Amino acid sequence: MGKSAPMKLDLYQEIALLRDFPEENLVAGDVATLVDYVPYPDGQEQGAVLEIFNAVGDSMAMAVVPVSAIAPLRADQMPSVRSLSLAV
Repeated sequence: MGKSAPMKLDLYQEIALLRDFPEENLVAGDVATLVDYVPYPDGQEQGAVLEIFNAVGDSMAMAVVPVSAIAPLRADQMPSVRSLSLAV
């Protein structure tokens, strides 16, 4: 049997990142909101457009990551807080 396609997540749901994206100041476990899907160039994996919020709910940034780098939140997970590195 062939490889099954990943489950497509609903827009505007919160997701967890599965890996780090240092160029976006994002780390595995960060929570973001999925706002759209976009094709990656040259037939690469589809992208997920994410809106990133701080701990008090202010929108901080948008980022595009591969769909394979996000997962729905689960009941056995607990959110945590980390300080943002503002140094460039």
